[in-house]
Amino acid sequence: MRTHLCGALRSEHIGQTVSVCGWVGRRREHGEHLAFVDLRDHSGIVQCVINHDVDVRSEYVLKITGVVRERPEGTINENIPTGDVEIGECEVEILRVATPPPFPIDERADDVDENIRLQYRYLDLRRSRMQKNLRVRSAVNAAVRNSMHDQGFVEVETPMLVPSTPEGAREFLVPSRKEPGSFYALPQSPQLFKQLLMVGGVDRYYQIARCLRDEDLRADRQYEFMQLDMEMSFVNQDDVLDAVSQSVLAAAEAVTGERPEPIERITWHDAMNRFGIDKPDLRFGMELQELTAIFSSTEFKAFAGAEAIKGIKVDGGAAEYGRNQLDKLTDKAKSAGAKGLVWLKATDEGFDSPVAKFLSDDEVAALKETMSVATGDLVLIVADDWEPTCEVLGMLRNEIGRPPVHQGPYRYVWVVEFPLFVGRDKETGNPKSGHHPFTMPHPDDIDKFESDPMSVRSIAYDLVLNGWELGSGSIRIHEPELQRKVFAGLGISDEEAERKFGFFLNPFEYGAPPHGGFAFGLDRLVAILAGEDNIREVIAYPKTQSGQDPMTNSPIPGDPKALEELGLKVLPQVD
Repeated sequence: MRTHLCGALRSEHIGQTVSVCGWVGRRREHGEHLAFVDLRDHSGIVQCVINHDVDVRSEYVLKITGVVRERPEGTINENIPTGDVEIGECEVEILRVATPPPFPIDERADDVDENIRLQYRYLDLRRSRMQKNLRVRSAVNAAVRNSMHDQGFVEVETPMLVPSTPEGAREFLVPSRKEPGSFYALPQSPQLFKQLLMVGGVDRYYQIARCLRDEDLRADRQYEFMQLDMEMSFVNQDDVLDAVSQSVLAAAEAVTGERPEPIERITWHDAMNRFGIDKPDLRFGMELQELTAIFSSTEFKAFAGAEAIKGIKVDGGAAEYGRNQLDKLTDKAKSAGAKGLVWLKATDEGFDSPVAKFLSDDEVAALKETMSVATGDLVLIVADDWEPTCEVLGMLRNEIGRPPVHQGPYRYVWVVEFPLFVGRDKETGNPKSGHHPFTMPHPDDIDKFESDPMSVRSIAYDLVLNGWELGSGSIRIHEPELQRKVFAGLGISDEEAERKFGFFLNPFEYGAPPHGGFAFGLDRLVAILAGEDNIREVIAYPKTQSGQDPMTNSPIPGDPKALEELGLKVLPQVD
């Protein structure tokens, strides 16, 4: 039906007779028998000059045949790629009339309530922003697949109806009609099956997998999400990180045209020490500074005896932050777990602060030298145990300095050597697994299992981009004796392990190779590469933050006949 896309016409097409198809974006009348129509398809828009009577309105679907010609002097539109040309001598065929849309199909729709946009998502998708985002997504998927294929990975689809598994988030359950009272679960990840593929000798597996978790939604989470899932046999951590890095960098190159620099690595401990968070944003400075030694003999009670004293410096922040703003930062610090927040505004003489009088001249001088403080800077200090000190300052660092997640440059970082155990169960006092109980401990720390379990590192790793965690993975335990040792550290007996994990671990007795894997969220990666700060903008049909779908009105009550057939009864809600 068409010879060219609307957005593809250029000066080299002048004189050619072309046919284009699309939707009417705007119609501008110029006299009784002259109209300018912007025709739009996914590639862009082109101006069509119609000099005969034809009734076309917004979002009508047209086929227009005419001659490409140069726009008259003074009418060139430098804001669009087709702005040098127009189509004249137009013959117009109306392919479909259209009801006026509930919102403009252009950038003005950005200001429309999101629920309205999602209710009419099929119209929202016509906009250039959404068209671009879906094509960025397609380019990322293609680049990821090509990279994995080139590295010798095999794409294998794993089941969508699976047994319930002991993972961290809630599952979506699916009732079985054949076995009333029994349920499948929708997969939170293909973890079980991809590791069994390694037992099965597949060696290198990958999948762009759909995963589902019944968890609270926010800007970077949906019930349904897509991830690049992979597993490799006979590998160490470096092999996995290198394979994933190639895939991620290829995806970025497919979108931006430039391949990012090799991805740097940082240990979890260094990430916490420098940035106060295990998903650090490396695009800006304001790193945490170690101040404990400066105040080792201090008489200031808030600092005396603290395990860790750290600070961040806000360049020029003394004038920017008034007392009300500083009080708000203090409240945020306390709500995040800090005992308090000390603020100091640097002056030529020293510091302007309610606590300045409690600091000695030597402490003031050492503080200024250590943090390279200049007049007009603002210093924020927290003193507490090491971890809460880091976490609170990390929160404040992001609160004050972090740019929007999609704003360049793209700064990837691998965070490695996470703790194997994090915290303790309130009831039993046993350590809790930091990743999952099948994560390989760091070989240098295995002798600490009994004497100092909380200091044991794991061979687990996260990939972070601009402060967003893209995904995580680990080298897996494939040796039964080591697995039992980890279970014992978690307070899991042999009987409990068999009951909970036997279906998964028993196949390992038949010869499991050393293996490891990773999974990263494609929605999050695409959102950043597309310049969005919400993954809903790069998903064709997302749910709202409350989990609703305004277009289909789902979820909806179950049909009584279907519920009866499944042996289900809906009970009244109990407050």
